[in-house]
Amino acid sequence: MKRILMIRHCHAVGQHSDSPLTKKGNQQAYELARKLEHLSFPIHRIITSPYLRAQESIKPFAARQNITIETDERLKERLLSEQPIDDWIDILEESFQNFHFKLPGGESSSDAYTRSEALLKECMEDEENENIIIVTHGNLLALMLQKFNVDFGFHEWKTLTNPDVFLIQRIGGEYITERIWEEHQTNDIKY
Repeated sequence: MKRILMIRHCHAVGQHSDSPLTKKGNQQAYELARKLEHLSFPIHRIITSPYLRAQESIKPFAARQNITIETDERLKERLLSEQPIDDWIDILEESFQNFHFKLPGGESSSDAYTRSEALLKECMEDEENENIIIVTHGNLLALMLQKFNVDFGFHEWKTLTNPDVFLIQRIGGEYITERIWEEHQTNDIKY
């Protein structure tokens, strides 16, 4: 049975590629490691975004399990715009409704989905590693989840927590998606 765990990183200091986890985020990384250690199946491979906060989120688990952390550029967060934007939440909502909408220098939902979908396909076809962890960011995670649940959109993105964990399992010929992280929903919106 193929299983992919898709994880949103823990609470971080900021949104830059080198933003580390906060003190709370580091505690969450250890809570995440404990949760993953209690799964009924072993993890064979870990792939993360190259961003520091994603790597730090899975590092305690990877160290305890002696699994190498692979980084993949296709898991970095989607770039909405090269310039700061005040109304980014409205822009993000528009991008979920219109998959080809993008700001100058930014990445459309379609662009981000295409790069992440290629990695998902590789993971699903990986015959050497049955159970794989993917660590990424909220916006890209929401887009990736659409591969398995077409109804996962902007409103579902708003319910994501830091961290968040979704288990994707292939049972027979179809994939089943299950959210397995049980933290209180927060109003903190981070992407």
